[in-house]
Amino acid sequence: MSEKIGGEHVPDSTRALDVDGDIDLMVDDLDLWYADKQALFGVSLPIAKNAVTALIGPSGCGKSTLLRTINRMNDLIPICRYEGTITKGDVEITAKDADLVEIRKNIGMVFQRPNPFPKSIYENVGYGVRLHYQPSREELDEIIEKSLKRAAIWSEVADRLHDLGTSLSGGQQQRLCIARTIAIEPDIILMDEPCSALDPIATAAIEELILELKKDFTVVIVTHSMSQAARVSDYTGFMYLGRMVEFSKTDKIFSDPAEELTKRYITGRFG
Repeated sequence: MSEKIGGEHVPDSTRALDVDGDIDLMVDDLDLWYADKQALFGVSLPIAKNAVTALIGPSGCGKSTLLRTINRMNDLIPICRYEGTITKGDVEITAKDADLVEIRKNIGMVFQRPNPFPKSIYENVGYGVRLHYQPSREELDEIIEKSLKRAAIWSEVADRLHDLGTSLSGGQQQRLCIARTIAIEPDIILMDEPCSALDPIATAAIEELILELKKDFTVVIVTHSMSQAARVSDYTGFMYLGRMVEFSKTDKIFSDPAEELTKRYITGRFG
């Protein structure tokens, strides 16, 4: 199916979606509006379990909007409304009576810019754990150490756990935020441009970490870097003007895209 928008034929490829293995989360026919402006149009997307799914596309195409809808963060915007469903197993995330605390526990979020709390490194990681559980001090110590190790930052902060998280470098702060996210053991980690504010060395560290995280978590990443999507993801969805133009395995998207619009975008002949 294709629609002509502003002189551009924009395909809608969200009717034939396949992934290998289990689907951890399914977006089905999602429409979203900010007041009277529609931002998403009938978007469907399968999120494969223990895989990395990348969302690519130009600025303003709906990538971050889709990501924020998956864990109901858009509910915090009064003018936002949506139709369609997002399901995780037998839980309908978009249901009006859904437990938002449980949803945001199971679907964690890492933002574009590192946002450590103005607390110690220890308290940054332990904050969410205390909200959801009642660990003993010994249990909390173990969780914090394990989380910092899984986020590949333990060796850099083990002797300074009581320093402020904001005292770390940008790349370290982002890994601290990832440790804070995984400390409460979510099933899915959403990452919205997690490397956009980082230098190449810190970016490489985060990308290596993403590849490690998918062993234990399902990861969805929004990125403007097509080379990053190609390096870290198993599946890629290309979005344009609020539509999912094409979704497939990443190697297929970058080597043999089915849609001309996708090909133009990834080869730099877009616009």
